[in-house]
Formats: sequence, C-alpha cells, structure tokens
Amino acid sequence: MEIDTSYITAFLVGLLGGVHCVGMCGGIVGALCLGLDDGLNKTAQQNFKKTFPFLLLYNTGRISSYTLAGILMGSIGWLGSHLFTLYSIQQTLEIIAAAFMLALGLYIAGWWKGLAKVERWGGKVIWQRLEPIGRKFMPVRSYPHAFFLGLVWGWLPCGLVYSVVIWTISTQSPLEGGLLMLCFGLGTLPNLLLMGVFASTLTQFIQQPWVRQVAGMLIMAFAGVMFYRGVV
Repeated sequence: MEIDTSYITAFLVGLLGGVHCVGMCGGIVGALCLGLDDGLNKTAQQNFKKTFPFLLLYNTGRISSYTLAGILMGSIGWLGSHLFTLYSIQQTLEIIAAAFMLALGLYIAGWWKGLAKVERWGGKVIWQRLEPIGRKFMPVRSYPHAFFLGLVWGWLPCGLVYSVVIWTISTQSPLEGGLLMLCFGLGTLPNLLLMGVFASTLTQFIQQPWVRQVAGMLIMAFAGVMFYRGVV
C-alpha cells in the first residue's frame, strides 16, 4: 500500500515548525500549566502525572480544530474544481501553497517576517472574537474544559497553520484536506507536549538561531518540492 508523501511532509512541517509553536504558544501552555498548580510543593513526577492528561486534551482539541479547518478548505478546493472545470486549478493551487511554504520557511529561520502581518490580521479578524470564548473555560479544572479550550486554541492566528491550511485547498477533497491537517497537527504535538513538561530547557534550545535556521531551510526544501510538483 503506497502512502501519500504529502501526509509525511505535512507531519514533518508540523514537527519542524514546532520551533515556531514553542514561541507562539509556549506562553499559553505555561499559563495553562500554572493554572493547574494547587500551590503545593510537588516533585517533577507528580507534576507530570497531573498536567499531562490536561495537556493531551488541550492538544487533542487543538488538532481537532486543525482537522476541521482542513475539511472546510478541502471542500472549498473541491467546489472550485467543479465550478471551474475548464481550467486546471490544482497546479495553480499547489504553486500558491508552495509560495506560502517558502514564506513560512523564511519566517521560521528569521530571514523574513512577512507572515507576521498575516498573524496580526488574523488576530484582529478572528482571535478578537474567539478569545472571550476561550476565557470561559479558564481556569481549567476539568477534562472537558481542557478539550474545549483546545478547540478554541486551534484557531489562534498562526502563520504556520495558515500556510498548511492554504495547502489543503489544493487537495480538492474534504477527506484529504482533513487528513493533511491531522498529520500536520500530530507533527506539532511533540513540541507542545514537551513544552508543558520541560518548558525552560526546550525554550533555551529553540531560541538558538541555528535550530530555527535549520528548520526553516528544511521547510523551504519542502516548498521547492511542492513547486516542482505544481509546474511539472
């Protein structure tokens, strides 16, 4: 059974893009973990046992929102391919997705901040409306609260997420778009789970310029492959 390399690529983009996730969402994860602190002195093992189920549910909700976004955007691609049957739009969409992926690689490497403008726009248009909903689930004191907070958190303005969401349009399929975002979300999971447990150590590592530059260059390499597929 042949595995679509797009899903593997999406997972790797999420994994490599984790250097951005830690900077973008690290403060949120830290605040959530502090919200679970009952003020008692506990060992690291006790803290891990308490916070890990909540972190897992936050991230399950977040990845569920990513998957829903992929389904919606894949549906838009599917609709567009049927409305404009005289034109081959898949190649155009793949080239556009490759351009966003290139911008993402430059952004993560710290060489170009263009996607920061997209994040600010998302903050004004989307997050201002969703953030009050998220506050209703804080402080988190139950597993359902953790999951629903994660659902809201999944729509946090993020250039990394937006770049992959654009990619899902080119799939022209709700199912494939959802699977693509699911794989991407799973790729981001290790960094954000570790962020909740080893925050200071992980942050120090991620802040090293060479780590971000290597991750950015690898994502730009993926962009080159996507561009090639779009023009050939």
